[in-house]
Amino acid sequence: MNYFELFNMPVSFDVDLSVLPQTYQQLQRLTHPDKFASGSEQQKLVAIQKNAQVNDAYSVLKSPLSRAEYILSLRGIDLQHEQQTIKDTSFLMQQMEWREELAEVDQQSDPLNVLSALEDEISQTIKSDLAQLKAFLASEEVDAEKQAADIIRQLKFLYKMLSEIELKEDSLSDF
Repeated sequence: MNYFELFNMPVSFDVDLSVLPQTYQQLQRLTHPDKFASGSEQQKLVAIQKNAQVNDAYSVLKSPLSRAEYILSLRGIDLQHEQQTIKDTSFLMQQMEWREELAEVDQQSDPLNVLSALEDEISQTIKSDLAQLKAFLASEEVDAEKQAADIIRQLKFLYKMLSEIELKEDSLSDF
């Protein structure tokens, strides 16, 4: 059973994030190992496995990036263990500029403001990429899955960059 089936949802990038936690709570109640404390060892083991599957499914479905990767994995494209890199030269140049800006932020007169602007720029790029990803995952075009995979690779970098910006903001704020 795939994660979408487990949560009784269609396989789609669009997930109702207001329903997802409610379904998660219901599934948690049904599969929680404590419910099977007086059961046989086999029942306890199955409950633990089912509960872990519910937790994994929820974790994947609530994150747009993980959800997109999972959809591609259902289609036979596994990105989680790949070593392929981004080939889009304009994005690679943009990455270098952002990295350089982050590396030099300490030398700015108002580093927190610079970080905020950088964070806004990357967040806008993420928003745009997520819209493209949604379209590619819904598309029947021949190259759509490949293009979706390329956007997922970019998004991985962008989310990592946001994390690094947050760490830098934290270090600058801790005087």
